[in-house]
Amino acid sequence: MFGIIRPCRNRLNQQLREAWLAHLCGLCHALRDQHGQFARVVTNYDGLVISVLVEAQSAKTARRKAGPCPLRAMLPAQISIGSGAQLAAAVSLVLASAKVRDHAEDGDGAFANRRLAGVGRRVATRWARQGARTGESLGFDTAVLTEAVLRQGDLERGIGSGDSPLLATEPTETATAAAFSHTAVLVGRPGNADALAEAGRLFGRVAHLLDAVEDLAADRASGSWNPLLATGTDLEEARRLCDDAVLGVRLALKEVEFTDQRLAHALLVHELEAAVTRTFARHAAPEEQQAPEKPRRNWAAGCGVAAFMFCTGQICCRDPYPGPWSREPREAWCSNCDCGDCGCSDCCCTKCCDGCDCCGCDC
Repeated sequence: MFGIIRPCRNRLNQQLREAWLAHLCGLCHALRDQHGQFARVVTNYDGLVISVLVEAQSAKTARRKAGPCPLRAMLPAQISIGSGAQLAAAVSLVLASAKVRDHAEDGDGAFANRRLAGVGRRVATRWARQGARTGESLGFDTAVLTEAVLRQGDLERGIGSGDSPLLATEPTETATAAAFSHTAVLVGRPGNADALAEAGRLFGRVAHLLDAVEDLAADRASGSWNPLLATGTDLEEARRLCDDAVLGVRLALKEVEFTDQRLAHALLVHELEAAVTRTFARHAAPEEQQAPEKPRRNWAAGCGVAAFMFCTGQICCRDPYPGPWSREPREAWCSNCDCGDCGCSDCCCTKCCDGCDCCGCDC
């Protein structure tokens, strides 16, 4: 799995966790059913946001029961189906095909082998064709995605020191804006299209910048192109751009007419903000990372336990961690409550682990 939106089980209540998993598994099954088993490798945490947005604007949810899966501890589950999952699958497949083709053409990593590069190009061609076919059935022209990715290389060659890194994020912004906007078309709410396009544009900006921050050290060592290195942008400025974009997403979503906005708000506001905080904390400047050296530990002995906890959903981001089966109230997370403008912060704080029951917003 990959993507920047990776919600911790302590930041979503039980109902929202189940809904999030339904969309993730729905994306995976849509890829399998329409494009074959191998296409499931492009399942990602960010693509499911498209499915979430479709359902958030719809009058009712569409679910079906799926069989046991190792990633669900061999448990069955209700998964999302319909146009939202299909659009998410088409977008994920087309963008992945462009990435694979780009790596194959550049000979990156394993694609330095000529035969593997040829296989990569064939896979990319098939995925692009399949994604375009699914997009066409939903009234979505995936050409806007492929054109945006193809334009990336030309833009990068013209960017230099002193330029804004946002020049490099434009193709990603254009692609995500188109995908977000089309969710309004699918549910028959064209009035939401412009606001969702703006939210998608800024979401794409954050995703591109966070990817640049993640790759910064490796790109500096290898001499690879990176928008922050190419423009001379420091981490402080990159963080400012990300924070501004997160605020812009929040404001854009206020203009959207939702049927049930709870999961969309949790992912595109709270989890997006958490992704920015997490990324910059992990890749802070070297002088900010200095800490007392800790004794080395043998992690091999804990691999089995860690794998079990992950598959059974017991991983917790609390610090200190109270234990996987602890029923201790998670009051520390009340500081994360955000009810926006609904004015119910008091009851949200008392219920922040179980969701906000006193208004229509989500904590």
